[in-house]
Amino acid sequence: MLSAVSAHERDPIREAHRQWVAHGWDDAADGMAMVTSLVRAHQLLLERIEAVLRPLDLTFARYEVLRLLSFSSSGRMPMTRLGSLLQVHPTSVTSAVERLVRQGFVERQGRDDDRRVILAAITDEGRAVVEKATDGLNGEVFAAPGVGPGQVADLTRLLGALRASAGDRVE
Repeated sequence: MLSAVSAHERDPIREAHRQWVAHGWDDAADGMAMVTSLVRAHQLLLERIEAVLRPLDLTFARYEVLRLLSFSSSGRMPMTRLGSLLQVHPTSVTSAVERLVRQGFVERQGRDDDRRVILAAITDEGRAVVEKATDGLNGEVFAAPGVGPGQVADLTRLLGALRASAGDRVE
């Protein structure tokens, strides 16, 4: 007898969990399902984010740089500080800022008191595009991320625990 749900219509993560258990990896099956679900959720959210940012010729990494710079009181920040706040490698910050410079959204500046420090400074064009991007992300992704309002705080708390266990500073 055929199942009402064909094999290709089943949840692949649930099927992987079943296979883990069947192969004797019971102690890791729930964790594998959680990690795999988290990676899949990440992919799904990135697709939604990219749909908003792609028409503006932005990636989420470049958006984050612009948003941080726009939040700063002077509109500029040392590259090292950007990397620290974004929790990314300095090479990633340099790459993102270089692209933003080519786009006219950011300028590189030297600091008057220490020429070794390179500042990234948001331009008026950068401010305009980050506001447009934020409006889109708020409307299309952040206001309705895919789980109910009561679940958002719970999920954020759980993800905070995961981040903290990996060494992130989480308050």
